[in-house]
Amino acid sequence: MHSQIALQLYTLRDFTKTPADIASTIKRVRKIGYEAVQASALGPIEPKELAKIFQNEGVTCCATHGGMDAMRDNTQEIIDNHKLWGCELTAIGGWGWKDVDARAWKNFAIDNSSIAAKFKGSGVSIGYHNHSHEMIKYDGQTAMDILIDNLSRDVWMEIDTYWITHGGGDPAQWIAKCAGRIPAVHLKDMGISADLKPQMREVGEGNLNFPAIIDAARKAGAKWFIVEQDTCNGDDPFACVERSLNNLHALGLR
Repeated sequence: MHSQIALQLYTLRDFTKTPADIASTIKRVRKIGYEAVQASALGPIEPKELAKIFQNEGVTCCATHGGMDAMRDNTQEIIDNHKLWGCELTAIGGWGWKDVDARAWKNFAIDNSSIAAKFKGSGVSIGYHNHSHEMIKYDGQTAMDILIDNLSRDVWMEIDTYWITHGGGDPAQWIAKCAGRIPAVHLKDMGISADLKPQMREVGEGNLNFPAIIDAARKAGAKWFIVEQDTCNGDDPFACVERSLNNLHALGLR
């Protein structure tokens, strides 16, 4: 059985700037024990060369991140590349960081849904990855509620456990709200520093309830559990992602 655990390569973005960097990093990631990755923040590389690296290292590309404009304007190229990589999922990394109200979120959902329709039947689907500002409330309703209610069901939701918590939400609860449309979930932990600031931590090294999160994700239909740590607090990122993997194995996730 193939592992359900993947690594978001954004975590290792300082080590993926050239094709040679990408090849050596994916080789190292596979040696650590990850069998799958989410391709993101890679330097320039030909799609065929990237496909060859995945194949040579025996690594599955379970998902990618991309831009909304490219998804709208270069739909067929994105579909062709994802088929080359054997990848069915791509997502935008968020929207609406400033000067946004409830109407703007609804309009965004309409626009994003029209883009998703261009991918329908292709074998590739687009999703949305949250940060904490989707927890802002407009007349009692969060932006995340607006997205869940107004995005087409063709758009999948990539819940990020750290950012939901950072915004004051319960990740397990929000994962459950996305049942049936959450093929992948982003796992990162939250701790607190000595100067009382929230910190990203390796999975299992912070304060999030990962047994509850994993249980909710399984019940919601998640196929991929993607480890991500945007910042590693001065630690070696490779050591950080290895700790996350080991802790997930200790929690019974394979």
